[in-house]
Amino acid sequence: MQTTEVGQNSEIKQVIGSLCMMNNRFMNFMLDDNKKAAQVFLRVILGDDKIKVRNVRIQSFIQNIYGHSSQLDILAQDSKGRYFNVEVQRSDEGAPARRARFYSSILDTHFLQPGKLYEELPDTSVIFITENDVLHDNLPLYNIRRRIDENAKCFEDGSRIIYVNSQRRDNTALGKLMQDLYCTEPKNLHYHEFAERMEFLKYSKEGEEKMTDVIEEYAARKAEALAKEAVKEAAKEAAKKAEEKEQANRIELAQGLLADGMSIEFTVRHSKLTEAEVRELASKLSA
Repeated sequence: MQTTEVGQNSEIKQVIGSLCMMNNRFMNFMLDDNKKAAQVFLRVILGDDKIKVRNVRIQSFIQNIYGHSSQLDILAQDSKGRYFNVEVQRSDEGAPARRARFYSSILDTHFLQPGKLYEELPDTSVIFITENDVLHDNLPLYNIRRRIDENAKCFEDGSRIIYVNSQRRDNTALGKLMQDLYCTEPKNLHYHEFAERMEFLKYSKEGEEKMTDVIEEYAARKAEALAKEAVKEAAKEAAKKAEEKEQANRIELAQGLLADGMSIEFTVRHSKLTEAEVRELASKLSA
């Protein structure tokens, strides 16, 4: 029992040690109520060193009684009342353009209170940090705003969508931020605002306890993977037994046909065995 517990603890530490901020849940823990870290993200991505984060929340659920509701990974507000939604997407399928549009619209409907003027609608930015370059132009960042087709001028409605390509990990400020997203060791982080939180989460008992749901999620995925593997192996074994039984039936049929004096060609055609297999059976019968 003690050996099992030691093995489990070692595995848990390995799981925690391998986590980086591109893991959605770990990113949430890194930024939860961590205004300094959230501020670094927004300042670097938006290229604005004057952003001051007032509050930051993770897993904010926005109810839409008329349609699809949303669970926002990270929602921050700055001192100017602007809202920033940050989503980490490792799967290309999780970052389609229309999802970004929907998140932008749901922020609008949520933050314009009844009786308020449209001019009071706060500025919003929806930021998708993607593992791959989902927009395929090899840009480090895609800043998307509405524009007027006829004169190419921006239509300033206070909303924007940003896609950040995490594959561009160069020595620019943004590139170093992207490097930090894949970093698993606090000492190797470029931005010290992340290091203290990562040190706490990975190397303290309190941090490990805080990440219980990450560990449980990992355990659930592992159990699911093992179950799928077991089903796959069972299917392979069943298929193997079925083929063995079918082959035995073919041999039995061929033996009967040969015993009744049927030709090699006739037996091959009706038993579905190869000619070599039928001739081997015939030689054994005549021996």
